[in-house]
Amino acid sequence: MSDVVSTDPRTGEAVEVVAQETTTAEVDRLCAAALAAAPGLDALGRAGRAALLRALADALEARRDDVVAVADRETALGPTRLNGELTRTCYQLRLFAEVLDEGSYVEAAIDHAGDTPMGPRPDLRRMLIPLGPVAVFGASNFPLAFSVPGGDTASALAAGCPVVVKAHGSHPATSQLVFDVLDAATRKAGAPDGTLGIVHGLQAGADLVAHPAIRAVGFTGSVNGGRALLEIIERRPDPVPFFGELSSLNPVVVTPQAAAERGTTIGTELVGSFTLGGGQFCTKPGLAFVPAGPEGDAVVDAMAEAVRGAGAPVLLNEGIAASYGRISDGLAGAPGVEVLARGAEPDGAGFAAAPLLLGTTAGDLPEQVTEECFGPVSVVARYDGEAELFAALGEMPSSLTATVLRGAGETELPLAVSEQLRTRAGRLVYDAYPTGVAVSWAQHHGGPWPSTNSQHTSVGTTAVRRFLRPVTWQGAPQEVLPPELTDGFRGIPRRVDGVLRLPE
Repeated sequence: MSDVVSTDPRTGEAVEVVAQETTTAEVDRLCAAALAAAPGLDALGRAGRAALLRALADALEARRDDVVAVADRETALGPTRLNGELTRTCYQLRLFAEVLDEGSYVEAAIDHAGDTPMGPRPDLRRMLIPLGPVAVFGASNFPLAFSVPGGDTASALAAGCPVVVKAHGSHPATSQLVFDVLDAATRKAGAPDGTLGIVHGLQAGADLVAHPAIRAVGFTGSVNGGRALLEIIERRPDPVPFFGELSSLNPVVVTPQAAAERGTTIGTELVGSFTLGGGQFCTKPGLAFVPAGPEGDAVVDAMAEAVRGAGAPVLLNEGIAASYGRISDGLAGAPGVEVLARGAEPDGAGFAAAPLLLGTTAGDLPEQVTEECFGPVSVVARYDGEAELFAALGEMPSSLTATVLRGAGETELPLAVSEQLRTRAGRLVYDAYPTGVAVSWAQHHGGPWPSTNSQHTSVGTTAVRRFLRPVTWQGAPQEVLPPELTDGFRGIPRRVDGVLRLPE
């Protein structure tokens, strides 16, 4: 077995051994425990799981100072950012408790036996039930919101699915600490043993995905990492759903009118967005379409000034820092690309990186600039007229987001741009910036390949839908039905004989 080492990205030095890499035998034991826990977690019912989720949020809040301190030491993201992230995580746990209270997520439907234009119909009752144990892969860039206590774990537990988490190697100490907090709270809340598990190590992740007890996988990471897990899943005798958030360019379109009205402001704000968190957001705007001419010049000049004044952020790990250096150098050397501005150079310690602003033209857009580069770099593509803009947008890969910055009262061009971008993004943003993803009922965090590989969201209340499957009971006696499908139940919205019936 190999040591699982926690590294300080500010210095690049190893700080502590957190654990040993999880063996194949231990993965098997954890998955078997999760499988054994599944009936008991389902039997808690919606009210029991809602209480569990609220208990997990309370437990994390009680250890806030400890969690933030360890996470800051491992990620260099800073206490302000990490406190906000922990607040978000506790909020989404409590929001999924509200989803359980409200109950419409089970999509309960009842069609009583009767005559139809097709002939007699039997009694049919349908709702969503939990899939079973779920494997969740922690993300490097969000140690609290997309990792052990993150949205995948919260939504899977809400669905009634036990979770085994693959801890990310960038923050193993944080992962282990929050797991210990959550595991203790889970047991105290009366959930069955095996409701939560954690594994460390690359091989453990592969073993986890291959294990027959695992019924779905949630993943946030690179396209290459996602493909590797998909290959394992495809070799299973029973392939299972894989929900991957993978790669996103997140283009921004600045209209000529917007540039004329507030070009300097847009330029400064765009740099703030693409350097936020060291440029390590999946929603970072990696390519901005800015009009040619004096109005667009104001945007680009403000961006260049902001980048030149930016410090060198510390990236999450050595691999990300090396990849950023390699890919950003490749972008800067691509045909037709020029370096417009460079921020402060690293002092040589740890995994810091210099922010970079690159420029090219929309009419001759190099293929390299349409690929994601994780880190504080963005490309400005100048467009000369709408035809050139639309042609360039037609070459964009699909993304999680697409942004349109409009002038006051402007409708015609934003509408045309929106129609083109709608087929290539899961969230359309207007007169704001895509970094930051609110947790809400109306949120969608996903998009066509390569941003994700499914139509589902990983953020917001409908994320629970990933870990549920529909079952219909035909001609079933009342005693075998879930409570939500029995005749006298009135606690959640249900569709009865085609009519939506709200709770009484």
